[in-house]
Amino acid sequence: MYRFFSFAMLVLLAAACQSGNTSSETEEKTIEMEQNVTEKAMLRHVVLLSFKEESSQEDIKKVEDAFIALQDKIPQIKGFEWGTNNSPEGLNKGLTHCFLVTFESEADREVYLPHPDHQAFVEVLSPHMKDVTVIDYWAK
Repeated sequence: MYRFFSFAMLVLLAAACQSGNTSSETEEKTIEMEQNVTEKAMLRHVVLLSFKEESSQEDIKKVEDAFIALQDKIPQIKGFEWGTNNSPEGLNKGLTHCFLVTFESEADREVYLPHPDHQAFVEVLSPHMKDVTVIDYWAK
């Protein structure tokens, strides 16, 4: 979203230069654009996982792949990213994987949670999951 905002700012500035807008007019448009971007808060669904010791790397890869595939199966997912812990602080409490799923609304999340593809993913995950923490928040 920030890349879009940066690109949009460049377009706005170029248009202002071409149209002869004053710097105050350009500044007003920039402020208006910033307000529009910040008004579009997104709902973040954070899933932190750890896996059972007996789960193989292949098992964990299957879980990762199944979670990643959800973004192409459930249209309510507006953003997706994931990674494994690399914090030097040692405060992860054994959790090794982080998945961040983004929705535009709580209604979208309500579609996602019982969605058959999400439930199928849970079936892939369940035999290998040691622990999970889930937190949802509105990005500010």
